[in-house]
Amino acid sequence: MNWRVLKLILSAVGLLPVVLWAESAEQIIAKARAYLGSESALQAIHTIHFTGALEVDAHTRWPADIIFRKDYQQRITVNFEKYIETTALDHYDAWQMRVNPAEPTRWQLALLDGTQVKRLRANTLENLSFFSGLERQGVLIRVSGEADVDGLACVRLLFTHSNNISFQRYFDQRTGRLVKTETESGGEIREVGEIIVQGVRFPGKVINKAANGQTTSIIFDRIILNEPIPASEFAVPAVPTP
Repeated sequence: MNWRVLKLILSAVGLLPVVLWAESAEQIIAKARAYLGSESALQAIHTIHFTGALEVDAHTRWPADIIFRKDYQQRITVNFEKYIETTALDHYDAWQMRVNPAEPTRWQLALLDGTQVKRLRANTLENLSFFSGLERQGVLIRVSGEADVDGLACVRLLFTHSNNISFQRYFDQRTGRLVKTETESGGEIREVGEIIVQGVRFPGKVINKAANGQTTSIIFDRIILNEPIPASEFAVPAVPTP
């Protein structure tokens, strides 16, 4: 008899609680990391530099540049039609700046609030950890059940960073591939295609569907690992003297 069917029968009659046969969070994460690459390759990554385009509702694209750097530094730059917008995190400082390339003296700089800082820190940590070591940063991880996604038997892991920041991830039970992610706000994130860099799998496209139905995608054309990036690239810009 198929072991999966046997488990369901035993569970149904109360002889085998789900907790006894479900994989632990550590086992699921180990499988997910093995799908992405070797332990040595994943542990060696300290910066990731993505270049590509931001796409909104499959209609409009703008050039985009994204950098993640250990620990807790990120910088996202998007060249919109009339201005360049940069959002950055430098440990516990976060800021957003808009510059009109046609008139560089016209710019806006805003410091982000504590909630935005926490979300950027969670985002940076998730992108550089490859699911491992998060508990040491205060993230709670637990197995939250099983589900069928696109015909694949998946197991769910809930990553809770704080009361209002969490990611529920669905992993293919057979391969460990991340199939989709749900956010606490009702959004859904999917990864499409793959780009392999130095033996590590990255998605070719990340699709983010918000709870209101709007879809925003990042399409990558190049990924650079461990590029030397000065810490000053993430620091809050100095306000020019009049």
